[in-house]
Amino acid sequence: MAGTYHNQHRHVLQLVLSCRKITAQVTNTATSSIIAMASSSEQEFAAHYRAQLNRFPRSHRFWDAKVASRVGEKLGFRLREIGVTTVQIDPREEQSRPRHYRIMLSPLFHSIKHAGVHVSGVDQF
Repeated sequence: MAGTYHNQHRHVLQLVLSCRKITAQVTNTATSSIIAMASSSEQEFAAHYRAQLNRFPRSHRFWDAKVASRVGEKLGFRLREIGVTTVQIDPREEQSRPRHYRIMLSPLFHSIKHAGVHVSGVDQF
């Protein structure tokens, strides 16, 4: 283990979404620093991104629920590696997202939970 973060710190999961990529990062509110991050712009997703670019008819959305699930899985494993077992989200922020984003984010949250990290606030929306 690289380091151990104790549960007395509040860890907040923040999502940055665009039509081209999804980025999930967890920050420690005590230090305002990012402790773990995963994104669809990582090397693993390059082939998928190129395939979406060359697809006909063209779509403006380059990630889907499958990519979101894999990003969540990677983030969950990275959090477990450093000893984080609980993260929080802002349910109001997630509710304010367009419906098609909320539907595609459900697998991301499920993958993080499946990796062994509890995501509090998901059950509120």
